Amino acid sequence: MSISLIVASPDLHFREMIRESLLNVANATLIAEFPEIALNLYIRVLHELERHPHAALMLDLSGDTEGALKALEKVRQAAPHLYVIASHYQSEPEIILSSMRSGAQEFLGQPLKRTEFRDAMGRLEESARRTTAAGPKLGRIFTFLGAKGGVGTTTLAVNFSAVAAQEKRHTVLVDLDMRSNGVALSVGAHPQYTLLEVAENLSRLDQALFEGFVTRDPTGFFLVGPPDNLEHRNFFTDYQFKEFATFLVEKYDTVVVDAGAAINDDVALAAMQISAAVFLVLTQELAAIRNAQRYLSFLMRAGITQDQIKLVLNRFNKKGNSNLATREQVEQTLNQPVFYGLPENLGTALAAVNKGRPIVADAGARSGDLDSALRAFAKKSLG
Repeated sequence: MSISLIVASPDLHFREMIRESLLNVANATLIAEFPEIALNLYIRVLHELERHPHAALMLDLSGDTEGALKALEKVRQAAPHLYVIASHYQSEPEIILSSMRSGAQEFLGQPLKRTEFRDAMGRLEESARRTTAAGPKLGRIFTFLGAKGGVGTTTLAVNFSAVAAQEKRHTVLVDLDMRSNGVALSVGAHPQYTLLEVAENLSRLDQALFEGFVTRDPTGFFLVGPPDNLEHRNFFTDYQFKEFATFLVEKYDTVVVDAGAAINDDVALAAMQISAAVFLVLTQELAAIRNAQRYLSFLMRAGITQDQIKLVLNRFNKKGNSNLATREQVEQTLNQPVFYGLPENLGTALAAVNKGRPIVADAGARSGDLDSALRAFAKKSLG
């Protein structure tokens, strides 16, 4: 049976050691690397288990031992059947015992020894034959990131949320594009409360309080975004947003994030790191493709896996022309398959914006190709 391993460590050298050690283990694959260990590590682990049910976790305790042990406890609660191998450069009985109490089945000292690592992989393989991993029980986050402004990121996020709600999924749309605040405009909403109130009340947030701060769209999804006043900035730290995101995935089926084109925003990046999918939205224009290339490199350096990133071609022209790359050229340039292509229908899109309604909620657009494509895209993504 093959071995699938997730490694979580802030130490690049440790992650490289794991990669090199796995080269000497038959049928072993490193499926994900997480350079950060936080309390919401379990969300990222569950997303990987959805794709690789028999994967195991290698967890480095060396950086912040106390914090890593707490993260391990949360992982164990969320995925009780997950096989966890803890590691530390200190091999004192107290460290080993603490890791076992927190939920690890194995402990390896650092630096890793080849024979000990190989033996641990053998025990992992034997355990995988006997154990059926439990599926994830949390909601999933889907983040929309534009390769540049004006590629239709907000339109896709709004319609994705509307389709999810129409499919009877308990859905929240979070607008993190602090500059444009375009989601409220797209659905004709005038929110009384915003993410500012969420941030101010984070320590006492429960579902009833949260739903008092959000706007409910007629299609059924909840919406919350930034205040209109641009003076209100930086009200969320990335740490606070991770806490907020943890609350959301524990209470709602589907969480959609409109990140605009803000790839270097710490809060947007925090959302992307725990997303089941990051939809990188681009068009067939050279500027969008070039930016998408830069964005892909940055995202992967930030610990977002290639499996998480989904290329979405908006306003897709199948034939292309002298000014537009073909789908094949986009895939070749970005070394990544296109997940979905959505046709251009500027008239339908503008009419929906002017009405302040999602395209999929507009009776006049129901029979159109764009409406059908938006529904098919969302259903493919939601599974």
